Amino acid sequence: MQSHTSFPIKNINTHLTEIKDYFKVAVSVDCVIFGFDGNVLKVLLIQSDLAQYKNKWSLLGDIVRPDEELDAAAYRVLRERTGLENVYMEQVHTFGALNRHPAGRVITVAYYSLVNIHHVQLRVSDFGLHWHAVKDIKQMAFDHKQILDICVKRLQDRIIEHPVGFNLLPKKFSLRELQNLYEAVLGVKFDRRNFRKKFLSMGLIEDLHEVENDVRHRPAKLYKFNEKAMWKNTRFLNVNSIT
Repeated sequence: MQSHTSFPIKNINTHLTEIKDYFKVAVSVDCVIFGFDGNVLKVLLIQSDLAQYKNKWSLLGDIVRPDEELDAAAYRVLRERTGLENVYMEQVHTFGALNRHPAGRVITVAYYSLVNIHHVQLRVSDFGLHWHAVKDIKQMAFDHKQILDICVKRLQDRIIEHPVGFNLLPKKFSLRELQNLYEAVLGVKFDRRNFRKKFLSMGLIEDLHEVENDVRHRPAKLYKFNEKAMWKNTRFLNVNSIT
C-alpha cells in the first residue's frame, strides 16, 4: 500500500499571521550614479547618518513607497539628489542578505545611472554629498561596496556591448576625451591610432568641424555622438584589437 505524506491544513488565521510577517520586509532601491571628470570615473556618495557607519560613505537610496514602482523609486532618488531627469539608468541586481541593514530585513534593488557630471546640481542634505573616484574607494557602509563593484562590472560589460559611455561625455567632445573615458571605465590602455580608427570607422561619431577653445595644448577636433547609429552594432568594441 502506497503511503502518502500528510501536510498540515492552514486556516485563515495562519495565512494572516504569515502575511503579517512577510510585510515586515522592506524593499529599497540603491542608485550607483556614475560620472566622468578629469579622466576619472566617479560615483556620487553620501555620508552615512547611522552611528554604526560613522565616517563611512554610502550610495544614494530610499525605501520604495507602497504606491511606487521600482523604476519610479530609482528615478525619484536620482531626480531629488541631482536635479536630472531622463538619464540612462539600468537595473542591475537584487541584494537580500539577512543582516545587510541594521534596521531589519531590507531587500534592495540596485541600479546604475550615467550622467554628465557638469550637469548635476547636487541637492545637499545634512550629510555631505560628494563625487568620489571609483578606484579610490576601499570601504563603504552596509554592503554598498559589493553593490558598487557589481555595478562597475556591469558598466564595463555594457560599454563593450553598446556605446552607453556617451552618456558620460559632454555633447561636444574630442577623441582624446573619448579614449580617456573608455580607459578609465575598463582599466586598460588603448593604442591611440587603433582606438581612433575603430570609432571613426563605425559611424558612431560625427565631425563637427570645430576645435576646442581655451586649452593650453593644441586644440583638438570636436565630435558629437550619432544617435541613429547607436544600436546598429552589438558587441561593437573588441578590446584586444585596439590595446
